[in-house]
Amino acid sequence: MTITVTQLSSWVRIYAELINEHTEELTQLDSAIGDADHGTNMQRGTAAVLAAIDANPADDAAALLKTAGMALVSKVGGASGPLYGTFFIRAAASAGAVTELSSHDFAKLLHAGLEGVVARGKPEPGDKTMFDALAPAVEAVDDALDDGASLSDALAAAVTAANAGRDATIPMLARKGRASYLGERSVGHQDPGATSAALLITAAARAFG
Repeated sequence: MTITVTQLSSWVRIYAELINEHTEELTQLDSAIGDADHGTNMQRGTAAVLAAIDANPADDAAALLKTAGMALVSKVGGASGPLYGTFFIRAAASAGAVTELSSHDFAKLLHAGLEGVVARGKPEPGDKTMFDALAPAVEAVDDALDDGASLSDALAAAVTAANAGRDATIPMLARKGRASYLGERSVGHQDPGATSAALLITAAARAFG
């Protein structure tokens, strides 16, 4: 499958739509173990992304993804802005100034974004963060493509993995961020960052499905 800049833009736009649809849910999740602002922060950030890419139409993948990343860094408060912004900025560097990407190029892009999240936030598996949804999704894409699956099927597998990773955060004890201050009280709550990360993968599946 060949992915165009227009399709990459669709990924970003669908993500913004999903964030908008799930703003209240994300805020409620964050109210239990955080500052109760993840939903509104992400809604504001993705709205800023749409405004930025509309104001500065991109001719190549790197320009589009970097514009998205910079908007998230500048407009989203707390840890989410730098983390999601870094994801897209690293993805932009991986993609390069090209107008089309292969399925494997997109897998590399996801890897680069994940590595950016790790470099910025230093998460590890089981810390109860966005990493717990994002990392299994990236691995699922790799495994499926290595087995000869289409990108559409690989991303369907990634959605399943991301959602499972998201749900697995519920019994976890938070070891990062605001939630970690709660200690045992963080157990039993779904992580909002893992939830918004799963939506990012769902958006990709819809854009490239």
